[in-house]
Amino acid sequence: MRPLARVLLSHGMAYGTFAELAKRAFVDEGFLLVERDGKRATVSAVSALTGLTRKDVSRIRESEALLDGGASQRYNRAIRVISGWINDPAFNDASGEPAALPLEGGDWSFAALVRRYSGDIPAAAMLSTLQASENVEVRAGNAVLVERAYIPKATPLEKINILGKDVGELVHTIGHNLEVLPEQRFFQRKVSNASIAAATATEFRALSTRKSQALLEEYNAWLTQHQSESDETVGEPLRYVAVGIYYIELPEQEQ
Repeated sequence: MRPLARVLLSHGMAYGTFAELAKRAFVDEGFLLVERDGKRATVSAVSALTGLTRKDVSRIRESEALLDGGASQRYNRAIRVISGWINDPAFNDASGEPAALPLEGGDWSFAALVRRYSGDIPAAAMLSTLQASENVEVRAGNAVLVERAYIPKATPLEKINILGKDVGELVHTIGHNLEVLPEQRFFQRKVSNASIAAATATEFRALSTRKSQALLEEYNAWLTQHQSESDETVGEPLRYVAVGIYYIELPEQEQ
């Protein structure tokens, strides 16, 4: 919990705000768990399960979500645009790399890329988003992709909301693996070493960044080629899948 507390405190989040978010998470999951067990999901049932008062459960259930879902939507659309730019031959150059695209005009332009991969968001708004995140530069009237990994340059709260999703997905994987049979577990591995000199750690960080980025781009290309264009495939609902990679480096006293 201390790394989480460190991040929240460094971004100005007091305990009261965190406690309210934690209550909301308990209430939302409480209703889902009660329903999953085939029981009637009442305020009283969730109160008994979570330890929160019925008054708190009712208030949280009836109130609007505290965090802005628009930040996640902007994040997802930006990711789709960059992915399409990298993987769609229609927007690649002769060597198969993301092409420098005219801002407007025809089917081969940044505006066409945005229309294909981000729905109804204006091309100018997407360009502004990708410039702010330092993914795109405009050179001689063309949009140029200069950084493939998208990390939003947004408010601290938006960053916590977006990047914090990765923490939630890792915890979900851990929870899943604790509950299912060995053959049903999701892949969860890491490699570590507590006897690495600082200079060597810097070298390894560069190596892992390069290889991890290449692996994620390979996965992304495969997923793009196999994604469904409809809400269902052969009568089955679609699934969300993800593979995440993280790097951590700590001084000896913090291990």
